[in-house]
Amino acid sequence: MEDRLKILVVDDDPLIRELIQVYLEEEFIVIHAENGLEAIEKVQTDKPSLVLLDIMLPKFNGWEVCKQIRTFCQVPIIMVSAKGEEIDKILGLELGAEDYITKPFSPRELLARVKAQIRRSLIGTEVKKGFSHSTGLGNRISDAILDLPGLQINFIKYQVLLNGLEVVLTTKEFDLLVFLTRNRGQVFTREQLLNKVWGFDYAGDTRAVDSAIKRLRKKINNEEKNHIFIHTVRGIGYRFEVPNQ
Repeated sequence: MEDRLKILVVDDDPLIRELIQVYLEEEFIVIHAENGLEAIEKVQTDKPSLVLLDIMLPKFNGWEVCKQIRTFCQVPIIMVSAKGEEIDKILGLELGAEDYITKPFSPRELLARVKAQIRRSLIGTEVKKGFSHSTGLGNRISDAILDLPGLQINFIKYQVLLNGLEVVLTTKEFDLLVFLTRNRGQVFTREQLLNKVWGFDYAGDTRAVDSAIKRLRKKINNEEKNHIFIHTVRGIGYRFEVPNQ
C-alpha cells in the first residue's frame, strides 16, 4: 500500500520502536531513528507525515530535535516520554510540538492522537476557506491570498509574509493565525480556540493555546514599533486586530 502515510518513530529503545510499529503499521508506513541526529536527517530525507519523538535521546535530546526540525520543516510532532511533569509538556509545546503523550500509553490512545494530528495537518485548509469576499477596508481577500496591512498570508503555499519578510510557522501556528485573521476583532476564549483550531477531540488542554499564541506573538508582533496583531483580553482570551485600523 504505497499510498499509506509515513510515520517517523524516534526512540533509542528498540523494543519501544518495535511496539509502536506494531500499533501503527496496519495503517501507516513506520520508519525509525534511534538518536536525535538520525531523526533530523530522516525528516529531511524521508519527509514523514508525522514524527513521534522521544525526549531522552542520544546525540541531541527530543527538545533540541524538535527545535531544529522547526527551522526547516513544519511536520506535526508528538513528543513521547516517560516524563510527565507539566514543565516538560509546556516546553515541548513552546518549541513547536503539536501534542505530548506520556509513557506508558495505550495503543488506542497513541493511534487516536496520531490520526488526529495527521487529519488536522491534511484538512487544515478548512480554516482557510471563505476568503472570497471584500472586507470593505481596502484589503484584498482571495481564495489564495489574504492581504492585510503589513501581513500577507498565502493559503496555497502555507506562507506568511510580515512586512515583506517570510515568517516560518508550524502547521498549528498557521491554522491559528488564519482562524484569528478570519475572525479579526472578535475575542475568543482559550477553550473556543482549542475547539475551533485543535478540534473537539483534542486530548490536550488550553496550555496548547497559550503556547501557540506566545510563539505567534514572538514571530509577528513588534511592540517596539507598536506593531501588534495579537492582543490579550484580560480574564477572557485573545483577539486579532490589524494595527492602525
